[in-house]
Amino acid sequence: MIVYKFGGASVNSADAVRNMAGIISRCTTFPLMVVVSAMGKTTNALEQLIPGVCPTQLRQQRMAALRDYHCAIADELMAGDAALHDDLEALMEALDLATQAPATTYNDDYDSIVSYGELLSTTIISHYLRHCGMDNRWLDVRQLIFTDANHREGHVDWPATTVAVGDLRRQLPRLSVTQGFIAGAPDGTTTTLGREGSDYSAAILSYCLDAESMTIWKDVPGFLNADPKFFPDTIKIDSIPYNEAIELAYYGASVIHPKTVKPLKNKNIPLFIKSFLSPEDEGSAVGPYQGISPETPLYIVRHAQVLISISSKDFSFIAEHNLQTIFGIFSRIGVRINVMQNSALSFSVCIDHNEVLLKQLIEALQTDFHVRYNTGLQLITIRYYTQAIIDHIVAGRPVLLEQRSRNTEQVVVEG
Repeated sequence: MIVYKFGGASVNSADAVRNMAGIISRCTTFPLMVVVSAMGKTTNALEQLIPGVCPTQLRQQRMAALRDYHCAIADELMAGDAALHDDLEALMEALDLATQAPATTYNDDYDSIVSYGELLSTTIISHYLRHCGMDNRWLDVRQLIFTDANHREGHVDWPATTVAVGDLRRQLPRLSVTQGFIAGAPDGTTTTLGREGSDYSAAILSYCLDAESMTIWKDVPGFLNADPKFFPDTIKIDSIPYNEAIELAYYGASVIHPKTVKPLKNKNIPLFIKSFLSPEDEGSAVGPYQGISPETPLYIVRHAQVLISISSKDFSFIAEHNLQTIFGIFSRIGVRINVMQNSALSFSVCIDHNEVLLKQLIEALQTDFHVRYNTGLQLITIRYYTQAIIDHIVAGRPVLLEQRSRNTEQVVVEG
């Protein structure tokens, strides 16, 4: 059996869904499990509907835009299909109620709202595949992948997940469609696996199903050495070792989620990254290789970064005791650190900019520490750097933080 994962760009319109169906129809290995993200920029739109984030006067307008987007795709694919219409309407009504619920915590509200993106996309796609003659079973991944109650970045309960997927494996259909990104918590609520976590979902299912391979379908020809949106002359990496892929994903390579590779490596399941625009092309492969091929520098840029400088109020050293307090605050609020650096009296961290969480974080840190921060920054990571490459990328901008190891250079600069 094999696993296909389709991201938001591959299903962002009726034409894109038709293209995806064509890729599935040409598959010759079964059973096939298809894991799908929310359509297009739906997750971004849903983030603007979270209670406490969405102004009351804008809720109906934003709901209407979301409904119109999905209904337009559904109508273009299957005009007048009553069953699809009823299923979509039920999901929209449930989402509407969730957006009107009293705000609780940001992380809990996030998962309860944003999870509807994948439910909507897979509902449309499952109906359409059936309409095209590809019988399939729609699976609720919240009954397959289980996590703890850590909302917005749930930690997988591997024993429970292995049992649930094992039960499915004994009666796995020829073709199934399920959601990425979302999972089930012990109390029956919905959790998510971290932003862009659909890749990780597919890897979890691949691991538990002992899949022959997993393929991620992207809008790029494979694993590139840089983001083509910002670098004009990118190079496709034909093959890349598991450990190198894990490093690059951790640093922020957008082609795969940071947690994706480890479950695959543990069972030597090959990962293929291919273009849904040119599905016959070879793409890239992640596996037990000795090094990347071809050998070339790799560039990763994280935009919209915040650099926070934390220092003690009593001029005590930033050592084990203070670091324990600081890390505890970051963990409690649910903020991931992208790079960190400390001196005797200060500790600096670079994080993704989320206005709601940044405010909570600063307020919590200011109880015990002096806090300063800068926004609008970039975190640039270069694997296999040279000084000439660093100078070219930095381009004379002030460097606010720099870290260098044998193979990796990281700098924080103004955006």
